[in-house]
Amino acid sequence: MSSTSFTLNNGVQIPSVGFGVFQTPPDETVTAVQTALEVGYRHIDTAAAYGNERQVGEALRRSDVDRSEVFVETKIWISDYGYDETLHAFDKSAGKLGLDQVDLLILHQPLPGEFELTIGAYKALEKLVAAGDVRAIGVSNFMPEHLTRLLAETTVVPAVNQIEVHPYFRQSQLLDLDAEHGILSQAWSPIGGITFYRDGSHGSTLQDPTIGKIAAAHGKTPAQVMLRWHIQQGRQVIPKSVTPSRIRENFDVFGFELTGEQQAAIDALDTGVRGGPEPADITRANFGREIPEA
Repeated sequence: MSSTSFTLNNGVQIPSVGFGVFQTPPDETVTAVQTALEVGYRHIDTAAAYGNERQVGEALRRSDVDRSEVFVETKIWISDYGYDETLHAFDKSAGKLGLDQVDLLILHQPLPGEFELTIGAYKALEKLVAAGDVRAIGVSNFMPEHLTRLLAETTVVPAVNQIEVHPYFRQSQLLDLDAEHGILSQAWSPIGGITFYRDGSHGSTLQDPTIGKIAAAHGKTPAQVMLRWHIQQGRQVIPKSVTPSRIRENFDVFGFELTGEQQAAIDALDTGVRGGPEPADITRANFGREIPEA
């Protein structure tokens, strides 16, 4: 699959490579997003919990790229779940971004212990997409049991499920379930960063010999190979960096094709070990935080 964009289940187009700003300090966000837009990225992924929506909006206003050409995605944090609370959370995010319409709005976590709040929040998203305030809606970090329940209790099938996916943690069952329902899997941490193995040791996918050999065969970097692996398997990717050279490198992934054998070799690196927090462990008690009004 070589396309520079994917079509969501409601017909909306999303670029296949997005630019993420997770853990990017607010004072570095404007410059990083401006650089990404200059390089050619047309999808910016932020979140209320990142604390940099305002800076993403400022970068959009400073850019020469027309707003209509940029796909903006943000997320509702668990502290603002519930129907009315989520409608207000959207107003907060849109206000910080300085946008009348958000391209993609998703729930950041499933909140398993209070799933009725998750359902209420998603129904608020359904209202927002029906009203045209957002163009598409979705979820993040939803495991099969969360996704199955959501589908049973709501009307609009999520357009995306943004999840941790990289060569060492592939989540094959979840990827298959997303595909079964026409949900685009978005990969956060698509190149893995520092990953943990079953024996408790850790390392970086950038030093993996299998990926390095494939990269050398194509004259590309390990990061470019991993991003290409995702795209060819039908996943949208959201790499992040504040370094201009890496921002450019992560976008240069369309001029080569991995063979089926190379993709299978990367698939075989899966350890089944998650790097991020377990979605089942997310509660408002231990992960809740107030999202400021402005």
